[in-house]
Amino acid sequence: MLKEITDGGSAQLYIGGEWKAASDGAEMEVLDPATGAPIVNVASGSVEDATAAVDAAYGAAAEWAATAPRVRAEILRRAYEIMVSRADELAELIVLEMGKALPEARAEAVYSAEFFRWFSEEAVRVIGSVSTAPGGDKRIMAVHQPIGVSVLITPWNFPAAMATRKIGPAFAAGCTVILKPASDTPLTALAMAKILEEAGAPPGTVNVLPSRRAGAVGEAMLTDPRVRNLSFTGSTEVGRKLLEVTSRHIVRSSMELGGNSPFLVFEDADIESAVAGAMIAKMRNGGQSCIAANRILVHNAVVDEFTQQFSRAMAAIKTGPGMEDGVELGPMINESAQTEMKELVGVSTGAGSTVMTGGDAPSRPGFFFEPTVLTKIDFDNPILGREIFGPVAPVIGFDTEEQALALANDTVHGLASYVYTEDLKRGLRVAEAIEAGMVGINRGLISDPAAPFGGVKESGLGREGGTYGIHEFLETKYIAADW
Repeated sequence: MLKEITDGGSAQLYIGGEWKAASDGAEMEVLDPATGAPIVNVASGSVEDATAAVDAAYGAAAEWAATAPRVRAEILRRAYEIMVSRADELAELIVLEMGKALPEARAEAVYSAEFFRWFSEEAVRVIGSVSTAPGGDKRIMAVHQPIGVSVLITPWNFPAAMATRKIGPAFAAGCTVILKPASDTPLTALAMAKILEEAGAPPGTVNVLPSRRAGAVGEAMLTDPRVRNLSFTGSTEVGRKLLEVTSRHIVRSSMELGGNSPFLVFEDADIESAVAGAMIAKMRNGGQSCIAANRILVHNAVVDEFTQQFSRAMAAIKTGPGMEDGVELGPMINESAQTEMKELVGVSTGAGSTVMTGGDAPSRPGFFFEPTVLTKIDFDNPILGREIFGPVAPVIGFDTEEQALALANDTVHGLASYVYTEDLKRGLRVAEAIEAGMVGINRGLISDPAAPFGGVKESGLGREGGTYGIHEFLETKYIAADW
């Protein structure tokens, strides 16, 4: 798939159905995080390219909005089928530029395709309503229409899934899109453009604009009056800056931002099951996930048993380049992320925590970091206030349900959370009390294309996936009629 994107040279932008170099010829290097070596150069879009992408998306918008829902659905369905048939190739591309282990990359490829299938089915189910006004003088009609040109900004950690989770509903709703992928992982996004092109997406409906000049390019698009919507996944800090721009121009925005997910293990939990769930919730994608379990809160009656089992499981993880047989943990995305993990462990141990396993970068090429468990965490340890975007897991003891909830909710974030207990009443009670947009009860994996994904507090605005996701790309129009 890499050869198709680069065609033997540098990878290019995809604008208006054409592959082209950046207007000023600028390129950026994409590195293999397992070695630190360059993979290929990719065109780095300019402000002029951003304007050209808006031109293309706006030029195609009216015709695309008027296209029959079934036509849009069939293109998405074909894109799904292409992705499934080429899942292995796509997985290898994800490993190459992002670094995750091949089994996880295969899982992402299949999961990503599901968003195209799900929203191919949602495209034909955008249902309005008709009712009689209470006064009897008119009918109240509510219809849903595509919002228009939408800018999609995606992160590097799930380069395929974050793209399809946004393109799918936008495309199904009848919106044209400009995808701005993370500069660390542009190749998978360009592969999505190839797949949609092959599936029959008309020119201008999908545009992909890699760029190292994210701030200037993003502002150029979001201040263009033809752009009516932003869907962003990334850090809370960047989301806040984007909201400042979109608020000035009243561009509707949905945001899936940072997390600081608590993982609660009560004294009646099945410890073996809880450890297995923690391994998934913490170590999926090497901990480089917004819904990763950041704070593992365990009742003091079982904290020693849990910590011992969890530490053994973490120590047993095989680390290495994602394409190697048996590897479960690949590298961090770049050197900066690796350095951040070292500093985070240092700050935590400096505040009194103990390293049970791991705690450092192995002596080898690439941006690797050892699976790490920290214990003896005081409630004021600085690590508890940080989003840990890597394989570092602090374990904290608690005594009561009330204390666990207070600790769980002691964060500005509210994306995901996890609860392990054999008491269903307690599980549901705690799930309702936790300030988070998503809760897994006795489950370490909660993502699903059919479920509403999103957070509360500083973790975001709006929802992606499920029957809710398409409405982030629709406006509701009220029509008063008397017949």
